[in-house]
Amino acid sequence: MGYISRLTTFFGLVLLAHANARLSSASSALPLDIVIEALVSLVIVSVGLVLGAPKLKPISWSEWAGQIEREGGVRNPYRMLEERYSFWDVRAKRKEFADWAKGEIPKK
Repeated sequence: MGYISRLTTFFGLVLLAHANARLSSASSALPLDIVIEALVSLVIVSVGLVLGAPKLKPISWSEWAGQIEREGGVRNPYRMLEERYSFWDVRAKRKEFADWAKGEIPKK
């Protein structure tokens, strides 16, 4: 399908360039055939781009997350957040430091 979409897009762009070239020589009102050619070329280019578009990603968050997990999480944009350390418990660390400063060995 890639070859057909590229050919369609190229043909539409050629038509659009042709309409533009013919437009540069027009000095009065815009002729109807140029307007039609420009609109048809835009439709053809749009069809070619739609045909050549890659497969869309799932919209549902659960489907997307499941797909990311099945692939191993390499493309997971939240991987860095999920693998970071938890919150630091200030009170526990303060108690550990106080015990250390007193010379007591903290019990784990």
